[in-house]
Amino acid sequence: MMDIELLKNLVDYGVIALLVFMSFISVWFFFERLFFYKAIEVQTFKNKKALEIALTKHLSVIGTIASNAPYIGLLGTVLAIMLTFITMSTGEIEATKIMASLALALKATAVGLVVAIISQIFYNILARFAEVIESRYDEITEV
Repeated sequence: MMDIELLKNLVDYGVIALLVFMSFISVWFFFERLFFYKAIEVQTFKNKKALEIALTKHLSVIGTIASNAPYIGLLGTVLAIMLTFITMSTGEIEATKIMASLALALKATAVGLVVAIISQIFYNILARFAEVIESRYDEITEV
């Protein structure tokens, strides 16, 4: 059977690494979209639908990260707590180590919430930019 300490490290660092990767993707697409929005010229689009497709590219990725990061963090916490209980069942752990293990298990949820909050802010900022750019297109086409 695998060593419990190895499993704890895999769960802990694996979940945190996944959340860090998700936050990197979110930040990357946020800045990519910001640069795109700053450089866009709405008059070059044939119709509003083509503009809308261009504006909303990658927004669903940021939104998906925002909505799923807390669940991934919670999964890491649950798995770490389960491993703590398994360790407790062997009788090889004292109360202070149990409390430390449980406190450390909660960090996955905390990281997941931070990633979700930041991604949600990014999504809202970009969605507003897209609305404003679409409004500019409507103004230009009305004239």
